[in-house]
Amino acid sequence: MALLWTLSLLFSYYQLFKAYLFSQKLVSYPRCSPLTTPCRPVCVVTGATSGLGLAAAYELSKEGYVVVIVGRSQQLLSETIRKIKDWNGDAQLKAFQVDLSSIESVMKFKMSLQQWLLDSDLHCSIQILINNAGILATSPRVTAEGYDQMISTNYIGAFALTKLLLPLLESSPVSSKIVNVTSFTHRAVTDVQVDEETVSGKRFLRSMCSYPCAHIYEYSKLCLLLFSYELHRQLCLMEKSHQIIVTVADPGVVQTNLMREVPAILSCLTFSVLKRLWLLQSPEHGVDSIIDAALAPLGTSGAYFFGGKGRTINSSALSRNAKLARELWETTNDLLLVTPLGAERNSW
Repeated sequence: MALLWTLSLLFSYYQLFKAYLFSQKLVSYPRCSPLTTPCRPVCVVTGATSGLGLAAAYELSKEGYVVVIVGRSQQLLSETIRKIKDWNGDAQLKAFQVDLSSIESVMKFKMSLQQWLLDSDLHCSIQILINNAGILATSPRVTAEGYDQMISTNYIGAFALTKLLLPLLESSPVSSKIVNVTSFTHRAVTDVQVDEETVSGKRFLRSMCSYPCAHIYEYSKLCLLLFSYELHRQLCLMEKSHQIIVTVADPGVVQTNLMREVPAILSCLTFSVLKRLWLLQSPEHGVDSIIDAALAPLGTSGAYFFGGKGRTINSSALSRNAKLARELWETTNDLLLVTPLGAERNSW
């Protein structure tokens, strides 16, 4: 795991440095402030109670967004609001307790968010959705739907939430953005299956071997990428890519609590080595690529932000396989048909 992930990270940085070494033009984009609207713009950030999600929520509150913070723990949500208010007294925040690994919880959140918008003096729309929530589980856990919890949190939950919130994104009076936070670890996947057993994680749960946590994490991040590109392509076909911009953000290696389930000696050693290589970032710096994507100008849909300063690079060739992305899209839709979300299919 450590070797493959390090090589994947180095390859991402190589793409940045290659442009400088060989005088190649690097595609980068400036940040744009929110467009003037009668009401304050609304941003939804999942996994917002710590690390990158907390940093993103704070930064966007400074940009004038009403930030909807989403997390699993009510206590942590309350603490997050207090922290951001301490840092930015003008911050406007709203918290919702949501378990992204539960389809039922995601559906309840959609209804609660919509009702809150209707009851407020805000426009009944959202301008930015940041799918940041993610876990690295070291042991198998099963959701109520029978899915692997890590895949459900990192990919299926984001898929379901995005599709449920599309009407609110479409009704925005200005262009809206979807930012999916992925990882350089997707480069470690060289072969992938997108059948229902694999996408749901059931194949991994039934494995007689030890739980392949690293591989499942890589796989879930690759799936999120494939979904992002397929959503971008479908919006282009519907001539809506100017209305809803879909981008991907890769923050690199950031010292967060993502590895809290990994043995302490291993995580400390990993962070120590990466720090010596100048590759380890704090959440305050690692969030740059996420904010770059969230505040990117028109014409950036489908871009992969990495390295801060508005810079973009290419994701793996496998992640850009359009046929594979379409198959994954259809498989995930079929999976969700047998959940309560299936009733929403006609509205997709």
